[in-house]
Order: sequence, then C-alpha cells, then structure tokens
Amino acid sequence: MLGMWTLLLLWGLATPCQGLLETVGTLARIDKDELGKAIQNSLVGGAVLQNVLGTVTSVNQGLLGSGGLLGGGGLLGHGGVFGVVQKISGVKIEELTLPKVSLKLLPGFGVQLNLHTKVGLHGSGPLGGLLQLAAEVNVSSRVALGMSSRGSPILILKRCSTLLGHISLLSGLLPPPLLGVVEQTLFKVLPGLLCPVVDCVLDVVNELLGDVLSLVPLRALGSVEFSLATLPLISNQYIELDINPIVKGVAGDVIDFPNAPKPIKVPPKKDHSSQVTVPLYLFNTIFGLLQTNGALDTDITPELVTSNVSLTTTDLAALVPEALGKLPPGQQLLLSLWVKEVPVVTLQNKKATVSIPVNIHVLSYLPAGTPEDLFELNGVMTLNAQLAPSATKLHLSVSLARLSVTLASSFAHPFDASRLEEWLSDVVRVAYVPKLNVDLGVGIPLPKVLNVNFASAGLEIIENAVVLTVAS
Repeated sequence: MLGMWTLLLLWGLATPCQGLLETVGTLARIDKDELGKAIQNSLVGGAVLQNVLGTVTSVNQGLLGSGGLLGGGGLLGHGGVFGVVQKISGVKIEELTLPKVSLKLLPGFGVQLNLHTKVGLHGSGPLGGLLQLAAEVNVSSRVALGMSSRGSPILILKRCSTLLGHISLLSGLLPPPLLGVVEQTLFKVLPGLLCPVVDCVLDVVNELLGDVLSLVPLRALGSVEFSLATLPLISNQYIELDINPIVKGVAGDVIDFPNAPKPIKVPPKKDHSSQVTVPLYLFNTIFGLLQTNGALDTDITPELVTSNVSLTTTDLAALVPEALGKLPPGQQLLLSLWVKEVPVVTLQNKKATVSIPVNIHVLSYLPAGTPEDLFELNGVMTLNAQLAPSATKLHLSVSLARLSVTLASSFAHPFDASRLEEWLSDVVRVAYVPKLNVDLGVGIPLPKVLNVNFASAGLEIIENAVVLTVAS
C-alpha cells in the first residue's frame, strides 16, 4: 500500500511532456473523450449494471419493510414515529437506467467521474398493491491514475458519493411523510449500493488499459513487447503514456540495434482527438530484423523478371561490353543481392525514405551448370516509403527512387559501373521491390490504447517520428 501511495505521489508531481521526447518510446495521448467513450461502452456493452443489480437484489431482502431498514430492528422499526411504515414491505432496487457519463480530468491526480442514473424501486405499499418509485441519482467519484504491480496504467477509486435528486411515485399510494422517510433511507444506502457500479466500470476500463502491456508477434522475425517507460501523465484534456517498445528475436532475446535514439519534438495534440507517436527507432528495428534474418537477401533469375526487362549478357554487351570477357551475347544472368548492413530509415520533411546498402554479384546463369562470377558491385538503393495505418498497425510499402552502384571487382576488365544503373534499377523494380513489400507486410505494431482504432487516423511525418491522430 505504501508503495502505491508513493507511486501516486510521484505521479502527481509530474506534468505532461511538451517539447523533446528523449526516449525511443511510443508516445500515446488519450483524449478525455476517448476515456469517456470507453466508460460508456463498458456500461452499454458489458454486464456492469446487471451484475450490480443482481448483487443488490440477492443481498437485500428489501430496503424497506420487514427485514429491511424500516422493519423490526431497522432504522425506523417498531415504536418508530411512523408505525404505518411496517406496512411497507419488500421495497427493492429492481432496475438501473443506463447512466449518462461525464468526466473531468484532474491534472496531478486523475479523473472526476460522474454517473447520472435513475433507480427503479418496486414493493408493496401501506394500503396494499404494487408500489413503484423512481429516483434520480448522481454518483460522483474521484479516481486516481497510477500504475499496477505489473506496470500497466490503472484507475483507482479514491472517493465515491451520491446525490439524490427528484423522487417520483409511479404507482401506488404513499403519504408524504413516508415519502420523506424513503428519501432519507435512500440517501443513506445508495452510496453503498451504487458505488460498486463505479468499481465495476473501472475494472472493465483497467482491462483495456492493461492491454497496453501486450506482446505483438512479428511473423517469423520475432515480437514487440510494449511496456510503460514512465509514470502516466495527465493534463486538462488528455492522459499521456510513454510506452516503451521492446523488440525481441524469435528466441526471446532482446534486440538492440546500434542506431542511437534520436529526440522527437512532439507536436501539440488537437482538440477531441487521440494521438500516437511512432518513433524512428521502430522503423529501423523492423528493417534491422529483416536484415539479420536474411529476408533482404535474394537471387534474381531470368524467370523473375518481366518481358519488359531482360537479364542476359546481351544487355551487358550494350552497356559494358568489357565486362563480358569471352562470354557470348544472349546468355542468361543471375543477380545475387546481399544486404550486409542494417538499412537506414529517414523521417523528415514530411517524407519517409529508406537507404539499403547492397552488394550485387553478377553471374552467368546456366540452369544445368554452375554460375560463373562476372563482377561485383557495391550499391545503395534509395526507396520512398508509403505509410498507411490500420486498426493495429502502421503499414509500409516502398518504391525505388534510385540505385547507385560502384565497381567492387571484375573478373574481366574494369569499367564504369554507373552505366549499369538504369538497367539494374529496372531489374530491381520488377523483381526485388515486390518481394521486399511482401516482407514489409509485417508492419509496425501500434500499442492497444482503450481499443482506439487508428484505421482512419490522420498521418503526419515529422522529424524522427510518425504521428497518428484519430478523432475521438
């Protein structure tokens, strides 16, 4: 308990981040409207009201009357001022109207949560017959935001009270003095009966918040595990979570590529919207996993190119005849592409680009024989990246912008390798880029934040990050 209070105190001293985000975390800003929507959905879609109502009716044999607060030994029992109240029996809470939710974020603490509902009470009246009453009730609670023992954000009920509004007599007869007794009784018992609604709502919402701590598989490459890097922060309009993505290999080992994290200048959040900032680190890591797993290496044979592009010594004879040696024109070629270094992703000026250093071996290709080395090139592929969000991922696809090459070695005569760039670019576009896009289908996972769907999010590329914004 002391640890939780210390945690809450430290959290209360914090203020939301403005300016540079120095970590490599995925920053999520949850708008208060999104939190209100999650609470309302927990009431609509879940069994919160039914569960609470079932508990109330099972443990109370009647709030009023025999065995209840107005029965023998009750609040106003035998010998009370209103002896006639003994004729009121079995008045129970039979229904709760779906509450209207309103909330206010409290910087440095948590949430002021109000639930406005109507309570339906049924029983037998003093003159016999069915007695039906309806009471308007406002459940007011203060909820602190902290971290659970497992490190997930959690909402904790700190205080709850009820304010009784208008009471309506829907059917039956009830003298005004007894109506006053009913009102006093409800004022005393409703907090204990309705505050569990808040607890149940928080349980549902906390399950959603706990989903932030998720392990997302990256097909055969490994996985990304999300955890909170710092304590949750809160402002007047949103809750801020600095979520740390931990990338793991297939064996479960933590992958930490050497690229140093770069600071991110986080843009202001728009009103009535939630925001996730995806750091450059995750982009570089995905490409790093592809590279270390050999997914970026490939052999391009004549069968993989289209009719518009050929892969024969005839093409070389027209561009660099000195590279052929004694090989005749018309013989098939094999291009073996190796990526020995981690690609570098750049996010800036509203553009995403990928630079892939590549080693290209050109060989004569004899389907029934052994390929023969002709020459080796060092190159750099520069690709433009297109980004598109879905509900749970940020998807990437690339297109070749340019390929530059230099001669590394030749088994014939040296030549100017730049003369091959246009031809090689055509080959890469038709045979390599489509395969790369299939591999990139793994996407960049997004943290689960209150089931926010980012499929329709607006996307902005800033320096060292991508910002997704979705209207609440």
